Amino acid sequence: MSSTTMSAQAGNNSSGLPDVLARGTRVTAPDIAVVLLYLVVTVGIALWSMLKHHQSSAQSYFLAGRNMNWVLVGGSLFSSNIGSEHFIGLAGSGAATGIAVAGYEWNSLFIIALLGWLFVPVYLASGVYTAPEYLYIRFNSRRLRVYATVLSLLMYVLTKISVDVYAGALFIQQSLDWNLFLSVAVLIIITGFFTLTGGLRAVMVMDTMQTVLMVIGALVVAIRSFHVIGGVEGLFEKYPRAIATIGNQSVVEKCGKPPSDALHMIRGPETADFPWPGFGGIFIASIWYWCTDQVIVQRCLAAESLSHAKGGCVVTMFLKILPMFLIVMPGMISRVLNPDIVGCADPIICQQVCESQSGCSNTAYPQLVLGLMPAGLRGLMLSVMVAALMSSLTSVFNSSSTIFTMDVWRNIRKDASQKELMIVGRITVLVMVAVSIAWIPFVKGAQGAQLFIYIQFISGRITPTMAAIFLLAILWTRTTEQGAFWGAMCGTAVGMIRLILDFVYPKPTCPTVDTRPDVIKLHFLYFNIILFVGVGIVTIVVSLFTEPLSEQSIARLTWWTRHSTVEYLQENPEGPDTEAPSPPMELSALNGTGPSKSRISQETSEIGPWYKQLWRAMLGLEESRTSEENQPDDKHVLHETRRDQIILNIAAVTACVTVSILWIYYR
Repeated sequence: MSSTTMSAQAGNNSSGLPDVLARGTRVTAPDIAVVLLYLVVTVGIALWSMLKHHQSSAQSYFLAGRNMNWVLVGGSLFSSNIGSEHFIGLAGSGAATGIAVAGYEWNSLFIIALLGWLFVPVYLASGVYTAPEYLYIRFNSRRLRVYATVLSLLMYVLTKISVDVYAGALFIQQSLDWNLFLSVAVLIIITGFFTLTGGLRAVMVMDTMQTVLMVIGALVVAIRSFHVIGGVEGLFEKYPRAIATIGNQSVVEKCGKPPSDALHMIRGPETADFPWPGFGGIFIASIWYWCTDQVIVQRCLAAESLSHAKGGCVVTMFLKILPMFLIVMPGMISRVLNPDIVGCADPIICQQVCESQSGCSNTAYPQLVLGLMPAGLRGLMLSVMVAALMSSLTSVFNSSSTIFTMDVWRNIRKDASQKELMIVGRITVLVMVAVSIAWIPFVKGAQGAQLFIYIQFISGRITPTMAAIFLLAILWTRTTEQGAFWGAMCGTAVGMIRLILDFVYPKPTCPTVDTRPDVIKLHFLYFNIILFVGVGIVTIVVSLFTEPLSEQSIARLTWWTRHSTVEYLQENPEGPDTEAPSPPMELSALNGTGPSKSRISQETSEIGPWYKQLWRAMLGLEESRTSEENQPDDKHVLHETRRDQIILNIAAVTACVTVSILWIYYR
């Protein structure tokens, strides 16, 4: 049975609404023209950024010269976070279980505030390029740096890229009916080219443009959806009755009904999906994502000052309020309009409809766009999905390049020149592109909903460990290298054991009775809390039984010592033959009395013809000019005026109060 026929049945048989989803389930020539125009503009911006800004030093390529303003920081943070998996996953979860999934988005506001007001000041004071580099300087520990680097790269390949590729592929396949491998491969190649040529500056500029496009496009879909359904009141009235009418009715009766608490954010402690005590586990996972993940941290490190980094965080905080109304609720509306497709419960029918026996809730947003949007606007929304996919992938590619180059290659080649670092960075992007394309068959073979369960398994077993280590490193000056290392090892071991057990005892699909051991049934959010506390205890106990670090060795490396005027002197816990890391930002840079020295030497060369500039820029061979434009101005990086502090503090508190009121209203 085709999707079009299913849509028609859904519109006529269940919802009692006009059959708005029966017309036009594929994009037309005007839609494709809009998408092509978007891709042309994207490539053009990459070339413009490459030629105009001369990405010729590690700082300019990996940190955009550290002169990005708050608008670009905020736009890039939001766009890096809201990928195509949010439009597919959030809308799908909303369609399947109701509004509680928006708790992930709303809880993140408080963690983003933690990023801007706690983590970023320490990162900027330390003068690092990457989050793993911070652990290296904080503890002078190569093994912790390698651990964090390998962990980050594995997470990027196994989770971020796979989810984005799957979600983008699902939308493209339903919209264009193109060959899945070809369409996704083309998008990944274009994304890799964009990152390869433009560096972080081009990525952040394009991210900001994509944020505007995504918000406008999602707003158009949401307005039209609410108009069709009769507003929020109409949605809340009709959603509980959005049940499939075809398939094995005994299965549908048991597994196809929306949860009884679907219209509540706060749910019982034994609820299978979002128990309210488990939101502590969401906070913990969010600390890793927002405060230690290189994709996010890199955007804040590129800010021209702490005030601009905080301003970008505030912009992101307000934008994170929107997904509930622009993605989650439209996903629920899609189920009301399409109960036989989006609300599919019979595995046999689901396999016919969306090629997934686990359910078809992931098709909620594509079904809504293809059914509600007229020609041209469907192309706009396809561009939005392409923008979401590309923004996430460019962020991952650039951050992977940064981590490998600065944390691995510079460790292997300590005297690497600017040319070598730039070439290695671009080669890393090419490798990530190749890995992404090779991953496509695995993504296609994954069962829709199971892919997101798989992602939860991976991230939920690893992220609490890193969150605990980074928090203690920044907040507790007594934390030692041995404590952090053994805390990380114990946490990783426990997390991997739980992950293996999850695969050995997979959760059965409805209506099969769950006969797994009780320890395996423990909700992953509860496990996050237990693992986080356990890692913290191990780290604290081992640290108390080992020699503390001196005041000189933690100068400007913790929250309490970020303004320290003590001269930095790093101890070598790994042995006297171990090379000490570069010191954190110079005192003159912190106090605003003079510029800091660049950590990597700047080189000069003459300028050739434009075509030579283009070729050298693409290969990373164009060396920097000794001009004011290319010299980072770090002397005011931690300086905040009283006016800026007041405005930013009020804005952050306003965002947190606003989302708290919404929490209470939708409780």
